[in-house]
Amino acid sequence: MAKQNVAEQFVDILVRAGVQRLYGVVGDSLNPVVDAIRRTSGIEWIQVRHEETAAFAAGAEAQITGSLAACAGSCGPGNLHLINGLYDAHRSMAPVLALASHIPTSEIGLGYFQETHPDRLFLECSHYSELVSSPKQMPRLLQTAIQHAIGRSGVSVVSLPGDIAAAPAPDKAIDHALVTSRPSVRPGDDEIEKLARMIDEAKRVTLFCGSGTAGAHAEVMEFAERVKSPVGHALRGKEWIQYDNPYDVGMSGLLGYGAAYEATHECDLLVLLGTDFPYNAFLPDDVKIVQVDVRPEHLGRRSKLDLAVWGDVRETLRCLTPRVKAKTDRKFLDKMLKKHADALEGVIKAYTRKVDKHIPIHPEYVASVLDELADEDAVFTVDTGMCNVWAARYLSPNGKRRIIGSFSHGSMANALPQAIGAQFTDRNRQVVSMSGDGGFSMLMGDFLTLVQYDLPVKVVLFNNSSLGMVELEMLVAGLPSFGTHNHNPDFAAIARAAGAYGVRVEKPKQLAGALKDAFKHKGPALIDVVTDPNALSIPPKISADMVTGFALSASKIVLDGGVGRMVQMARSNLRNMPRP
Repeated sequence: MAKQNVAEQFVDILVRAGVQRLYGVVGDSLNPVVDAIRRTSGIEWIQVRHEETAAFAAGAEAQITGSLAACAGSCGPGNLHLINGLYDAHRSMAPVLALASHIPTSEIGLGYFQETHPDRLFLECSHYSELVSSPKQMPRLLQTAIQHAIGRSGVSVVSLPGDIAAAPAPDKAIDHALVTSRPSVRPGDDEIEKLARMIDEAKRVTLFCGSGTAGAHAEVMEFAERVKSPVGHALRGKEWIQYDNPYDVGMSGLLGYGAAYEATHECDLLVLLGTDFPYNAFLPDDVKIVQVDVRPEHLGRRSKLDLAVWGDVRETLRCLTPRVKAKTDRKFLDKMLKKHADALEGVIKAYTRKVDKHIPIHPEYVASVLDELADEDAVFTVDTGMCNVWAARYLSPNGKRRIIGSFSHGSMANALPQAIGAQFTDRNRQVVSMSGDGGFSMLMGDFLTLVQYDLPVKVVLFNNSSLGMVELEMLVAGLPSFGTHNHNPDFAAIARAAGAYGVRVEKPKQLAGALKDAFKHKGPALIDVVTDPNALSIPPKISADMVTGFALSASKIVLDGGVGRMVQMARSNLRNMPRP
């Protein structure tokens, strides 16, 4: 039997850790590892066209499965391309192992061809980044990296020189038991008692929820009912908390809608549940604030806290709810529900006014029709920019759908690569990439990856020939838009030339049929929808400075903010209010 080399040992450890595929672009220093994958069952090499795509795809896979995913880049420029997707995975708390292959060990530090220092470069976007300097070191170092990625929910990077990867493995490598999942974290009794007292003493409690409420929907609803609390959410909390929520008051922040802003400012106790909401300008500074988070480093970094609680949201609420006195006064809750419904009714008028006849097509209309036609368990990947707005306001979560984007890192070009990773987890599940023309064209080469692997991803391209969010930023600042126009081709024709299904939609009446046909198509498809570049959106609360900026630059721009099916839920919640 031939002696195992380090690359083969590396791949065996990945398989033991549950990694099913390695995304990347092959290159000389990476060749031993890719060859080892070729000869190993249980893991496959996924060839992408750009390493940034590899990292985004791995991050999306990890978010869908909750398990470790992996990507790789060859030495120097190859692994440098991983960095943007790794930043996104790390900030999304996605467990990802990145292999950064390296130049020969004898040349490190001597200015060799393609030399970088990946163990240093990736420090800021990882929990662990180390260089393998000998074959004997590799197994323990890789196992440590895996445990950092899984245990701390983020990125680990292993830098592996090509000569070490090709070297014979140690005769007796130690196979440690591997951590493959994270435990639940329960707060101490003292923190639970303090929080219970604060809630009992408060007359008006508001819950504001983030992605940390994943898996805790029932517990949040039970607690909200017990304390008669309105429930708002951040963008990353939308998919976990908005559905089947009779206490919903919408979303706060730059993409917000409804009464979430009022609910967080008019309460006397704000409870932040599993959110690292970055926009402290939208948080109050004159009410008591409690934050519950499984990551202690998140506690208090956005606002001054009156109590910090370290724990999982679900476990915390399971401990807390029985200890809290049930409130009977619904005045604050009902007031916020009515404000929320009124706010949505106000903007729905702009959305419904001849929107199905407007040319160029309103992007809100595209998002609304997409929401109605997509599968009940669809995965949506969403480009940064105006696509974030349309996803936040029009996609309807239901406990089965997933909505993934670069919501914490804010990178362009994320949707298509993330759709690749999401689709590989389940070829039979509908995956829809909500792409902007700017983001799509940035990593458009990896549309060929869909074709190469016959991945049935459906790319819905919101093509307004501009960088819409950047134009909005300029308008708010009182600046004329400049450098934001894209001269675009017929993207549907490009898709067809690549061997995929492609259709261009320029009229609203064509939209539903085009989406239905694309969804029926068995392979990859692109729907190039020409949308109105003047369709912008503003936050639910804007400052005088913002108003001044718009007055200077946007006197002829119509700003609307439709909300799709959410207005129906708000109306339903009002109907369900107890009557005196």
